[in-house]
Parts: sequence; structure tokens; C-alpha cells
Amino acid sequence: MNRTRTILISGASRGIGLAVAKRLHAGGHRLSLGVRSPDAMKTVFGTRGSNETLMIHPYEATDPGAAQAWVTASVEHFGGLDAVVHCAGIFSRVGVGFASGEEREIAHTLEVNLMGPWWLSRAAWPHLVAGGDGRLIVLVSMSGKRIKGNLAAYGASKFALLGLCQAMRNEGWDAGIRVTALCPSWVNTEMAAGVKTLTPDAMTQPESLAATVAHLLDLPPAAVPFDYAVSCQLES
Repeated sequence: MNRTRTILISGASRGIGLAVAKRLHAGGHRLSLGVRSPDAMKTVFGTRGSNETLMIHPYEATDPGAAQAWVTASVEHFGGLDAVVHCAGIFSRVGVGFASGEEREIAHTLEVNLMGPWWLSRAAWPHLVAGGDGRLIVLVSMSGKRIKGNLAAYGASKFALLGLCQAMRNEGWDAGIRVTALCPSWVNTEMAAGVKTLTPDAMTQPESLAATVAHLLDLPPAAVPFDYAVSCQLES
């Protein structure tokens, strides 16, 4: 389709989100980037503010008011929005038998990984409906499809996120909204820095996922996949 879209990208200051932002910006899309520190983006895009094709706005995934403020500002600036790419997320190694006090980390993991995308999608929903061809691409993880090891908190948050994606797909289908749950395994980012079983070169690269996102946005509504798994190792 090669359609130019107005796209919100959360978690755009580093890792997969930054790679996606660079790829889509180079592809001519209009971007609104939600980040904790807009000043830090100046070195990447040469601006911390706004222009005709790029907007950088403060965003905190744990604050539902921040989601609404970001969407409102983006729509006022660009006149609408066509897509949201959810890349903000955190990792947790808390297991089933969590220690006293770790319940706070579990709650925070769920708040960022589940409620963050939920609040942002909710705020963007009326504008995606209005456009008639809205897209939601959600960075879920293979940990939303299966659990390896004892990553209970992280896995539970991602399983719940995959369920939210299914609900959004169902609810938005007749309005033209297409949802893709992008599910990579290990990606060469800071989150995977402690992995010992794979070298960084053997992991999926952020730029490869960025190319996948660009491809998904170009697909016509009748060809958009829902569950898009990307694995750097054999899955049983």
C-alpha cells in the first residue's frame, strides 16, 4: 500500500522502539514519539520538539493521564492518527515463589506491560476508528505465548497483553482496526544483556523487527496477521 501514516510509538528512546522510530521516520511517516525524556531525543533526531513530520512528547506508561495528554497533543498537531506501535515495556525475573516485598515489582510489571498499552490504546481508539484503517502493533514477546524458566511476573504480564490484543482485534475489526501482536524471543537490546546462552549476534536485531513493523503497516487490511512470532532459536 505504501501509505504515509501518522503513528504514535511508545518506548521510542531506546532498543526496539528507537529502531522502529528511525525506520518509520526514514520511510516518510509522520511520527509522534512518547518518551520519558524528550531532551535525550535531540541527539537522535536533531529536535526535542515538533515539526511537520516528527513530534516528541513526554510519556510515562504508568500514568493514564499521560497517555491521554499525548494522544490529544498528537491529534492537535497532525490532525489525526492512524496507528500506534507499543514498544514500552519492562523485564522482571520475579518467579512464582516471590520474596516478601517483590509483590510491588509484580504489580509494577503488570502496570507497565499490560495497563500501559491498554490506557494508550483506549485513548487512541476513537481516532483509529475515525480513520477507518487503524493499526495497532503491540510488542508482546514470545513470553506471551509460552513460559521458559521461572519468569512468572514477566510472562504473566505478557500473556495478559496477548489476551488484550485479541480483545482489541475483536472489538476493532468492523471499524477497520487491525491488531498485530508481535512476539519476538531474545532481541539484542539492554533487556537481553544478561543472557548467557546466546551471543548478541545470534539474537534477533532491533533493526530486523523495525523492518517487520514497516512491512506490517504497508499490508492491506485483508492481509494483516494477528499473531506474528519471530524467534532466533528453535521453539519446541
